[in-house]
Amino acid sequence: MEYHLFPADTLWQFTADVFQALGIPAADAALAADVLAYSDLRGIDSHGVARLITYVDLLQLGRINPHPHLKIIRERGAVATVDGDGGLGLVIGPKAHDLAMERAAEHGAGMVSVSHSNHFGAAGYYAVRSLPRDLVSWAMTNSSKAVAPLWGGVRMLGTNPIAIAFPGKEEPPIVIDLATSAVAYGKIEIARRKHEPVPEGWCLDRHGNPTTDPDEMINGGALLPLGSDRTHGGHKGYSLAAMVDILCCVLSGANWGPFAPPFAVHQEIPEREVGKGIGHFFGVMDPAGFRDPDDFKREIDQWIRTFRATPPQPGQERVLIPGDPEREAYELRAKSGIPLIEGVVRDLKTVSKRTGVLLPLP
Repeated sequence: MEYHLFPADTLWQFTADVFQALGIPAADAALAADVLAYSDLRGIDSHGVARLITYVDLLQLGRINPHPHLKIIRERGAVATVDGDGGLGLVIGPKAHDLAMERAAEHGAGMVSVSHSNHFGAAGYYAVRSLPRDLVSWAMTNSSKAVAPLWGGVRMLGTNPIAIAFPGKEEPPIVIDLATSAVAYGKIEIARRKHEPVPEGWCLDRHGNPTTDPDEMINGGALLPLGSDRTHGGHKGYSLAAMVDILCCVLSGANWGPFAPPFAVHQEIPEREVGKGIGHFFGVMDPAGFRDPDDFKREIDQWIRTFRATPPQPGQERVLIPGDPEREAYELRAKSGIPLIEGVVRDLKTVSKRTGVLLPLP
């Protein structure tokens, strides 16, 4: 595939300018650009600027409120529920996560559920942003239906990701970020743009049969849960997805399961709502409430070093620590730029024409 290298700051500025052109206030536009840049810099290509055209679609159709007023609609001590007022998830998410960190500073832990939001980017962004404060943070969100439950043949759940990060002292942090589906939906989109098949065990076609054709999945098919089938642990991925759905939606009053609103304009709108928008869940805890923070971080260092020293399987160079691939991608991309395939560049050119924001080509 042919790639075009864009400087990271160029893409960030373009993204921020696009959001401002669509009525998002400057500070919020910069925050949204930060969330997408996090993914692009770390090789999470399915959640960076490749998604920008979809946010533009929803903003221009009036499905996203550019000037939301976040409201705490229920709270008790360290916990709260926030109504995002239909705003951009890339803005609602960070602000709700800020609230969770504030509660953690006061109580030792903070938990915030969110309703009336939409796609909030990569869950790992939220886990990582607590690290400078030496806090442990996790994030979850539901999303548009794309995943079949175990033994199901149609879409009922979102990819429902989970992320958590642990700070080290001398070692880099442990960063865990995973979809509860066999693969993130964005990777199916990337494969489609590349005209490549996907691995077996990722998805079904519209008849409920296994397929490796990304078009067959996108056109009425479904992703499989993490583990794919019962033999390979699909029941575990399904259960994790259910947990995310309940914490993000049933707890907050957002739309759960098949009732989640679509992220892409070509996806069908559910026949009815059982809540408001998409839901998120953020948890933050201060390790100081459990043990001395420096001792905790030194022990994280020991954990990392112990697992790095594991003898690798034949044919493998080393054992990875969660977060290693993203760190390595960051080191490369921060210097050399963000590689975008032709399909994504074409979408950005469309965004440029529709918003009047110039896209500087490399």
